Amino acid sequence: MALMPKRVKWRKSQRGKVRGVANKGNTVAFGEYGLQVLEGGWLSARQIEAGRVGITHFLQREGRVYSRVFPHKPVSGKPLETRMGKGKGEPEYWVACIRPGNVIFEVGGVEEEIAREALSRVAHKITQKCRFVKRRHGL
Repeated sequence: MALMPKRVKWRKSQRGKVRGVANKGNTVAFGEYGLQVLEGGWLSARQIEAGRVGITHFLQREGRVYSRVFPHKPVSGKPLETRMGKGKGEPEYWVACIRPGNVIFEVGGVEEEIAREALSRVAHKITQKCRFVKRRHGL
């Protein structure tokens, strides 16, 4: 089942703009290694779930996986072959707005090579460019 909020204040939201770089959530906080996005945009709930399943399948219940993003934004769409007008479409799917620098997944409790391979599998599943980052101790 795809990620989505339990309840929201408003069903439909406007598209908005993803501007600037990430000030929060841009360092590895929970695990030892992370996947950091280098481009802004939307990350769909399906992409997040596919990445989570890919990591857990590769790690085979070894180590710990942390997902740092959650899809809060509804994206609406009109049905195919519908004429213009008649209001805004119904929510189709949910996305997480990510800025350049956001760490989206973290892995802990495994060696670096295994974490690098697991996170590279996730990087193939999302549309933004990513890079592998390590925790910086002593900050």
